[in-house]
Order: sequence, then C-alpha cells, then structure tokens
Amino acid sequence: MAAAPPPPGVAPMTLPELTPSCHELFTRIRLATAEDVSHIHKLTHQLAVFERLTHLFQATPAALSATLFPPNAPPPFTSFTIFLLELSTSPFPPSENPHFTPRLESLHLDLPVDDPEKEAFKSNVPDANDDVTVGGFVLFFPNYSAFMAKPGFYIDNIFVRECCRRKGLGKMLLSAVAEQAAKMGYERVDWLVLDWNVNAITFYEGMGAPILPDLRVCRLTGEALQAYAHVNL
Repeated sequence: MAAAPPPPGVAPMTLPELTPSCHELFTRIRLATAEDVSHIHKLTHQLAVFERLTHLFQATPAALSATLFPPNAPPPFTSFTIFLLELSTSPFPPSENPHFTPRLESLHLDLPVDDPEKEAFKSNVPDANDDVTVGGFVLFFPNYSAFMAKPGFYIDNIFVRECCRRKGLGKMLLSAVAEQAAKMGYERVDWLVLDWNVNAITFYEGMGAPILPDLRVCRLTGEALQAYAHVNL
C-alpha cells in the first residue's frame, strides 16, 4: 500500500544527509628494527607517564638497543619482539620480511589525526615518506604453560599514542600478536592491566579476554632480587 501524502500545508519530512567519512588513514604493523630504538624509547616513556610509573622508568636508547637488538640476536618471536604501528595518509608500498609480512589496513575517519608530535615520531624506515609516523607499539615474548604443554606469548607493553586512540589501533596491535600466536600453534596470549584502567578492562573483556581475579603479580627486583640470589638454602 502506498503511503498517504502529507496533509496540505505540512512540508514533507526529509532526513539529514549523512556526511561521508573522507579522511582515509593507512596503517602498517611491521617488525621493529634497531633503527626504531629512538621511537621505542619515547613510546615506552609515554607509557610510563600514562601508567603513573615514571619512578620506575630507567630505560635509555642505548640500553634498549643493546638488549632488544644485540649482535647475533635470535629470530623474531623466539625472544623479545616488537611490532611497530605506523600511520600515513598515503598507501604503504608492498614489502616483504622473511619472518613477518607487514599487516596493511586502512581506516575511514570523520576527522584527520591531529598529531602535535608528528615531527618527533616520523618513521625512520627507508621506504617511508615524510607523511609516515609511528603511532604505537606492542612488545611481547614467548612464555610456556606446563598445564597445557604448549607455549604462548606474553605481552609486556602495548601502547597507542594519545592522538591516535579510540580508532581501533590498539585492537589492531593485539590482533597482530594473536594472529602470530595462532599461526605458530601457540595456546594463548597473556598480558596485565592496571586495576584503575576501567576503559582498558572493559575493552579487553569485550574482545573475549576475561580478567583473572584470583591471580596476583609477584616480583623480585632490585635489592630484594640481589639479596635473595645469594641466600643459602
């Protein structure tokens, strides 16, 4: 049945036009290299500021370079591994890596990313133009579950810069780690979340990662570690 016309003198109702998302953001997740240490250091410090843990921050670019990218370093995924998230308004060129093919995705945003630190976070890789910036990172390494008799990954740090948040980029980084774990036949991916970070807890639970309330982190470090290392049992 056809709809009745509006009464005389009443203007027909019109719906507002939807404004299309016209700002395309291209993303690349790739393995970090020694050339990325300066960015890794800045990102790690910003993470410490966000988590209110700057009193524990001791890392230097030199120390990160020596421990993350030492001479004769083991292959990625067998030790400390970092995925770096890069952003651009132009498509990334195809690239290959013997250990990991970079993940390329694009987003359509209502507004462009307003990056006040764009110059400080320009990418250092040779194939990057002046438009490519580093938006975040995830650092992870293998762990092992004797209960399951299978290895997994433990995420020590995951961070997206403030100007890049609420766009699904953190989910992309987690997905990249999960995909690599599944590809290698690993059983699980673990990480920690601060109890006051309600937004992160809600996000993790929504993606199917329950918070385990019965576990507590135990840690020996500093003087306590050195003292216990020399206890005669």
